Amino acid sequence: MQDNCPIALDPESWDIQATIARARAQGPVTQVTLPGGLPAWYVTDAAMLKEILSGTEVSKDPRQHWPAFRNGEIGKDFPLLHWVDTPSMFTTYGPDHHRLRKPMAAAFTAKRTAALEPRIQAIAHELVTNLDLMAVGDAVDIREHFAYPLPLRVINELMGVPETLATPLRNCVDGIFDITASEQAATANYEEMIGLLQDLVGYRWNDRGDDMTSTLITNYVDNPEEDFTVEELVGTLYLTINAGHETSVNLIDQATFLLLTNPDHRNDVLDGSLSWDAVIEETLRYKSPAVHVPLRYAVHDFVLGGVAIKQGELILVSYAGAGRDPKVHGESANRFDPTRSNKDHLAFGWGAHRCVGAPLARMEARVALPALFERFPKMKLAVSPDELGIANGFIAQGHNRLPVLLQ
Repeated sequence: MQDNCPIALDPESWDIQATIARARAQGPVTQVTLPGGLPAWYVTDAAMLKEILSGTEVSKDPRQHWPAFRNGEIGKDFPLLHWVDTPSMFTTYGPDHHRLRKPMAAAFTAKRTAALEPRIQAIAHELVTNLDLMAVGDAVDIREHFAYPLPLRVINELMGVPETLATPLRNCVDGIFDITASEQAATANYEEMIGLLQDLVGYRWNDRGDDMTSTLITNYVDNPEEDFTVEELVGTLYLTINAGHETSVNLIDQATFLLLTNPDHRNDVLDGSLSWDAVIEETLRYKSPAVHVPLRYAVHDFVLGGVAIKQGELILVSYAGAGRDPKVHGESANRFDPTRSNKDHLAFGWGAHRCVGAPLARMEARVALPALFERFPKMKLAVSPDELGIANGFIAQGHNRLPVLLQ
């Protein structure tokens, strides 16, 4: 008998892909219970996700399209609160989204992204050199000493973060992704992070440079008619440092793990018969760094996958589910295979809210992975894979640690 009861998404005790598979067995659109107990529609079908993410039926603006939020019924104890209430292009719809995405796009230009490549190479070289200096024979946590600091340093340079704010902001980012934290801890962490970002704006207001924060400030000062508020400026920085850091960490983390546990593919990429781009795109498909990016709301009544969704109801899209959709990838959907011809995925979203930082994330991985594996071609895991643990399982998917023997 098929289990059609709403699936509880419990970030403290769940297997991501097993949960997605269970949901898919109930249908491409099924009911789940979010952390905090709220009901939502869960979408795992890649084609349906593309349909709603590129259309107008679904919004990311709770102020306009989530009646319970608009009416003050959602308390501070809702674990996903700060993923939905911080003003930025991430939590807007229609003209408001376009208005807030415009200055972000101006700050995240292809030219500025390309200009970061030499710095990414220098940072990667510095980090692998530091790894080389660590004691031979001792386990080294690659997540902590390589996958984590590289994107963090890059995003700090992109945003113009001074050294005094870098470490406190890192600690806050960790807290933002921990939706199991208590209401008191989550609120304190959020308020601290907003305060640090306000400090960043104050610092760059008086010391402009060629960085994203300075660009956003200049846009605010020079274009008052665009109605871009300081609160939205801070919210945009909040979005950037969270979305632009953790996902890149997990991309490097997961690609490293997958090559270590698939030695044939590692050998192929090191001898040049397999491209790093193929490894990166297959990692994005197989282990999407973003599992879910909450939340979305039905703008009006509509039908999706034979399910009637009512205006104002919550919708949670599963990017990790889309990457392993058997309708797209067949019977091998659950196998890591960078040689497959179709690596279609939604790891960076789709439609109006597609991630503006996708080129940067790909560049970071394209630089980091060969720097690591070419320096340590015989690197191997120091523990069995089931001892690594899963970090940040609801929003993003990475490991708690990735200890290796460099050899």
